[in-house]
Amino acid sequence: MKSKICDICGKERPIWKSSGTGGLKYCKSCWSCHSSKDDTQKPTKPIPRVSAKRAKKDAEYSKLRQRYLTEHPLCMIKVGGCTHTATDIHHTYAGANRDAFYLVQSTWKGTCRNCHEWVHLNSKKARELGYLK
Repeated sequence: MKSKICDICGKERPIWKSSGTGGLKYCKSCWSCHSSKDDTQKPTKPIPRVSAKRAKKDAEYSKLRQRYLTEHPLCMIKVGGCTHTATDIHHTYAGANRDAFYLVQSTWKGTCRNCHEWVHLNSKKARELGYLK
């Protein structure tokens, strides 16, 4: 598929849809915001990346996370390469259970970036040590 200039965003991209003969050309991103009532109009507001419910939950998590890291400033995992300063929150519940325990602070561990990466790269050993459930 040849790239052409999108009439809405002005970027050179593959054209997803065209509004009739000589009408506007839309890339895939702009077409998802397109209102078919009026082709001369700029697209309506873009589709949000997360739902309103998830955005509210994320905002609450952000506040809780900040307070948790202030109260627990040291890394709780301490494996090789530990920097000792907690910068991340590790959620001990992974997969389908993670969302149910997303805001439950008793399932959190303050970790440094190195230890957090270690837990996710060594999930079998992390499970044995109780860092993952």
